[in-house]
Amino acid sequence: MNWRLASRLSVITLTVLVVIVIVIVQRNASQTAGPGDTGNTNDSNLHGTSLDNKPAPGFTLTDQNGKEVKLDSFKGKPVVLTFMYTSCPDQCPAAAEKLRSAQEMLGREAQNVSMMAVSTDPKNDTVAAAKKFTNDHRLKANWHFLIGSRETLKPVWDAYHIYAETEQQTVAPQHTMGLYLIDKKGHMRTFLGSEFTPQDLVSNLQTLLQE
Repeated sequence: MNWRLASRLSVITLTVLVVIVIVIVQRNASQTAGPGDTGNTNDSNLHGTSLDNKPAPGFTLTDQNGKEVKLDSFKGKPVVLTFMYTSCPDQCPAAAEKLRSAQEMLGREAQNVSMMAVSTDPKNDTVAAAKKFTNDHRLKANWHFLIGSRETLKPVWDAYHIYAETEQQTVAPQHTMGLYLIDKKGHMRTFLGSEFTPQDLVSNLQTLLQE
């Protein structure tokens, strides 16, 4: 009888220990989870289409000042990433004006955000053209218009599912337009289509800045 009692007590003790371990592990996991981790409820506060915190594909290109720019070097700041070409007659200038408005609405916080556009016209988007586009739209120092050869740009287009094919040396008029918002950890959080408003963008950026 004593042997059976001892056996039952040992089983009960082991079960209690397992339950205690599970509770401790779950508690530690919930305390260490960061805002960029899977299951983050903050994404419900962001405008646009959720991108599920996937790591943003990296790249290295040249900006309007002729300087090398690496996406990975901007970790620690939210990044607005879009795709444009300098001779675009409509969508790109409109988007650039919205971005400038967002910069102004952010005020001092704008210095803690990076905005960049990747060229979709490698033939015609030169350093001079990118600088003129930047000046024409009065975009601030946290702005980078990124250019390169077709060989360096196409992998970036493909990685971000951007249609930017050329025909007869002319950029296709129906190129993809929109904004990717990347958080401080380098994770893609949301996508805003071409109809985005500066207010939507600023609201998203303020959320990401607070994380």
